[in-house]
Amino acid sequence: MRFRPRAFREEPEINFIPLIDVLLVILIFLMVTTTYSRYAELQINLPTAEAERQPERLDQIDVAVDAQGRYSVNRNPTPFEGPAAFSAVLRRAGGGMKEPVVVISADANAPHQSVINVMEAARIAGYGRITFTTQAGKSR
Repeated sequence: MRFRPRAFREEPEINFIPLIDVLLVILIFLMVTTTYSRYAELQINLPTAEAERQPERLDQIDVAVDAQGRYSVNRNPTPFEGPAAFSAVLRRAGGGMKEPVVVISADANAPHQSVINVMEAARIAGYGRITFTTQAGKSR
């Protein structure tokens, strides 16, 4: 027995457009407010300096920086008058070498800017191969 007349019943409809709008707003909010700290999260294991001494290279330029920030190129004291002038000194020291290695020997107490000055001068001179020297740690 049917007491209700047979009327057309409308099927319920789920509208996804407002749901997608809300999710996009939440996504944009998270993207804007999230801080990305790539550099703070780096796990770095520094190498030790207990390797054998490498043989002297024929195609290297030795640059030394002392604790007071004074420079010498191939054991010749050299004043630093700016990266451009120092790059000219490096080019003269490189002579006819095609791609010399710039070996930086910096004192442990040398200012960081002094080492950066040498790297900048090497870049201006067109020398992309740079390495640093260390000394073996003292045995305890």
